[in-house]
Amino acid sequence: MKRDWLLIIALTGRRIDSPELTTPRFPFANIDKVQERIGQFFREHDATGLVSSAACGADLLALGSARKLGIRRRIVLPCASDQFRAQSVTDRPGNWASLYDIVIAEARASGELTILEPAIEGNDGYRRANHEILAQSLLLARASGDRIAAAVVWDQVSRGPDDVSENLGREARKLGLDVFEISTL
Repeated sequence: MKRDWLLIIALTGRRIDSPELTTPRFPFANIDKVQERIGQFFREHDATGLVSSAACGADLLALGSARKLGIRRRIVLPCASDQFRAQSVTDRPGNWASLYDIVIAEARASGELTILEPAIEGNDGYRRANHEILAQSLLLARASGDRIAAAVVWDQVSRGPDDVSENLGREARKLGLDVFEISTL
């Protein structure tokens, strides 16, 4: 359905489960299903822009879907791209590195890559990246006249006060944004 407005999406979500995880959050077997859900969400909401990080799982699936659909992509990393690649991309099952390398190179070439300095370790760094994802989404929306919404791609179960995926949704709601949830299960 076409609307009279278009949408910039601030997105975060779960990474692919590590092999030792006992409670599934984003099983490797669900990659195709989740990628289809993300692509369908972008099409249904007339997405014109995506702002996210680039971790294995939800972020890279969203960036890949946006790339195929010709949607503008802006990437925010909480630390240097090689450090982020080692700690948030190649440490889980799957061949995430090749897509990561492509989207980072494209973002760098188009001026759509933000690397936060100085880097902050752990969840504080990821929460800071969420804040910047929302800020960059607002900037894009102001410049284009599009609306903004947040999407959280997750199992819809909080891991507690340090849940970084839940954090973006909570912060988006504080800004009065619509928050959509896309299931990884």
